[in-house]
Amino acid sequence: MGNVLASSPGFSSPLPTSPIPPSPTIPGQGDKEASQSSLEPPVSDGLPGVEDAFPNNPGTMEDLHKKCKDVFPVVFEGGKFMLNKPISNHFQVAHTLNFSSIQPSGYKFSATYVGMKQTGPAEAYPVLLGEIDPSGNLSANMIHQFTPNLKGKVVAQIQQSKCQATQMSADWRGSDYTASLTLGNIDIVNDFSGVIVGHYLQKITPKLDLGAEIAYQRGPQVPGGHIAVHSMAGRYTGDKYVASGTIGGAGLHLCYYRKASETLQFGVELESSAKMQESTASFAYQVDIPKANFTFRGTVDTNWTIGAVIEKKLMPLPFTFALSAVHNYPKNQFKLGCGFIVG
Repeated sequence: MGNVLASSPGFSSPLPTSPIPPSPTIPGQGDKEASQSSLEPPVSDGLPGVEDAFPNNPGTMEDLHKKCKDVFPVVFEGGKFMLNKPISNHFQVAHTLNFSSIQPSGYKFSATYVGMKQTGPAEAYPVLLGEIDPSGNLSANMIHQFTPNLKGKVVAQIQQSKCQATQMSADWRGSDYTASLTLGNIDIVNDFSGVIVGHYLQKITPKLDLGAEIAYQRGPQVPGGHIAVHSMAGRYTGDKYVASGTIGGAGLHLCYYRKASETLQFGVELESSAKMQESTASFAYQVDIPKANFTFRGTVDTNWTIGAVIEKKLMPLPFTFALSAVHNYPKNQFKLGCGFIVG
């Protein structure tokens, strides 16, 4: 739903930040929406690219802390194996095996379709993504750029032959602003419940962006029947750094990203909740060695948890090897993960 809401721990208990839990992936695979980049872009239909049409657009509120978040490693436990198989320029399938004592294990099949409407050098729509396991649990995504201004997304999750969660969102991009609306688990037939979140992000100067969010939830599980929270957000982009923050909903979320060199990046994150009366600070770094096709990400936080992920592309073969480790000193817990990607 957006990082502004996610940065409000005091509000996240009655109002989940996203009704669709993300599917487990091996680090390095990136967001599902970016999976279309692995398929060959179709011939352009003349529609101008979104980035070219709106060079001063600040992006979406969901990506407010993206620069800093991308530095942090996505640690995992157990073993993961993924096989990607392109069927055509527009269609790709993947087979995934997970072995874990903590996260759900087993086999999953996923498919990705990229349409003929090209909106940029490596961007085409519509994008259809689906993932299913042997038990019939299904998650589906549909993303489409209707016009250079309007982009929509629909997500659904089916478990035990029942629709457990739905989410619909729309982003309207202006010349120097973005307005977004997200609807989650809306039910107007039985008990008139659901979540509605609105975002607005405005570019004030070439380096400064300011925005706001309002979230409303209605349902029998919410104390008082309904609740509403608003948040404020800001981002300042320097030559080699990005500072961003959100405040609201009895919570504070601050991020700082800096690119120290071509091979080294840093990220610092602070999350504080007045309701929970706790704060957590995290530090992460990323080291890239392009000549060795090697990436290392590490992190440490104030809870004395240390984690790291190593990714190595085994060129010239289409293989990627990932090794993950995380250790919590107060709890004396150590977790190790190993992943292998083909394709």
